[in-house]
Order: sequence, then C-alpha cells, then structure tokens
Amino acid sequence: MNATQGRTMTATEQMRRKTRIFMIAAVAVALTGFAIIAASGINKNLVYYWAPKDLSAAGDKAYGATIRLGGMVAPGSVKRGGGSALDFDVTDYKQSVHVKAAGLPPQMFREGIGVVVEGTMTRNGYFKGERLMVSHNNEYRTPKEHGTIDAEKLIKSTKGVQ
Repeated sequence: MNATQGRTMTATEQMRRKTRIFMIAAVAVALTGFAIIAASGINKNLVYYWAPKDLSAAGDKAYGATIRLGGMVAPGSVKRGGGSALDFDVTDYKQSVHVKAAGLPPQMFREGIGVVVEGTMTRNGYFKGERLMVSHNNEYRTPKEHGTIDAEKLIKSTKGVQ
C-alpha cells in the first residue's frame, strides 16, 4: 500500500490540484481558439490599402477582395450621374483607376483632393466604391482678410434675428 493512498489530501494540496487543472484547461481553450482563428481564413477579413499602381500590379488578386484605394481625385474626371451615382478617377500620378461610387460624397469631395475609396475591383475594368473618404488636414486657418470686424455690416446681417 502506498503512503498517499491511505491518507486524505490537505486543503493546500487540493487547491494546487484545482489550480493546475484550471491552468491546463485555460491553455487548451486559448490554443483551440487560436487554431480556429488561423484556420478560418482571417485573411478574408483584412482590408488592404493600395495605390492605383498596386491595384494594377495585383492582377487577379484584386478582383473580389475588399480594398481601400488611395490617391488623388484626377482633375477633370468627376462626373455625377443620375441620383447619387458618382464617377471619377483616382490617380497616384503614375496610373489611374476609374471609380464608380454610389451614395452622397463627403462635402469636401472635389477634384485634386486626397481620397480613399473602400470597395472592390470588378472584372468590367472599374473599381466599385462602397465607402468614400476624403483626406484633409486639421489645421484651422483664419480667413485671408485679417482686418477687423465691420460692426455695421455685422449688425445689418443680424437684423430680425432674436
């Protein structure tokens, strides 16, 4: 007969055993979760940021993938269609990509501004934009005329306002 078989475990030994079992179970759950994430194709959920030259160099990899296309709105390329349709070209000054976007563009959208369009490249040769974001700096500039406020003009402009 073994010496430990006949005696009961102390409270400290029971606590150590429970802690050890808990730690093994926690590591097993974490490893299982990591394996599931790795095997489920996390790559499908990534959004890539590409310039027009990257998009054309990607070839077939660009079709169907969710991409953020970044560059400048090419001058003279903005055409507004019926409803909320918007066509324009995004350029990196080496290559351009034609974009067809639906929905209202941000107020600051115009030719020559930095833009990021989230969407996918179609086999029809254009980029289908789902989300349109414009680039701007957060620097506030005062109006060019640094003169004083014309009080008389201000008063006239506020007549009838209470």
